[in-house]
Amino acid sequence: MTILQAIVLGTVQGITEFLPISSTAHLILVPWFFGWKDQGLTFDVILHAGTLLAILSFFWRDWMAMLVGLAGGKPGNGGTSQPNRRLLFLLVCGTVPAALAGYLAEHEVETKLRNPLVLSCSLIGVALLLWMAERFSRKEKELGELSLADALTVGTAQALALVPGTSRSGITITAGLFRGMTREAAARFSFLLSAPITAGAALKKMLELRHTGLPEVERLPLVLGFLASAAVGYLTIKYFLRFLQHKTLYLFIWYRIFLGVIILALIWFAGFRA
Repeated sequence: MTILQAIVLGTVQGITEFLPISSTAHLILVPWFFGWKDQGLTFDVILHAGTLLAILSFFWRDWMAMLVGLAGGKPGNGGTSQPNRRLLFLLVCGTVPAALAGYLAEHEVETKLRNPLVLSCSLIGVALLLWMAERFSRKEKELGELSLADALTVGTAQALALVPGTSRSGITITAGLFRGMTREAAARFSFLLSAPITAGAALKKMLELRHTGLPEVERLPLVLGFLASAAVGYLTIKYFLRFLQHKTLYLFIWYRIFLGVIILALIWFAGFRA
């Protein structure tokens, strides 16, 4: 892998992991379009570690407040421990459905659903759900007003992100909007909820590498891919949350539909195979 490829793929991961447009679709399409070899498991682990670092570093105050709240203390800015303990409890509950789904169905999904047709249908299907959520949801609930039912609903939706093209952020933000959350609250809860799953996925892949052996790879592309994924991921979270304070999600809805149609055209005319 060249340095340019590492930076491009790290940048793609950093952007698409947090926008509701499917990182899986883009990490399949970009190498196919440029004729690059598959980046391999090692690089995949590095990219996920980069986006995990972006989540942890951007929300470090939230994580610290939740940990202090768990210990019964009072975090800064005059906050109390109870809301932070409750948010941590909701995140734990919301993580369970996706963790169970990953444990029980990941192999089946990877072997039977990882194909371009599923990719395109998922992109378009979730776009339609996101349109319905954007069009008809109340968008009133803030992060501190979430219930256990809200957390479980979003967590169950996160389990569907195993299907290629669904987009973890896309389906969880959609579920949050259907539960009446504001766009920003839905995105914040989605990003916070993604940290345990992303950490678990990265750890699982590291264990796989431990059993299969670490291939001979150049360190510089790995380091640059990691840094690109982390830095771009951090900026994507920052500006996407700012965007959602004043804008709708229709841009991403239309982009998903456009990309889904492009993949269908590639299947038909160019023999695209993931």
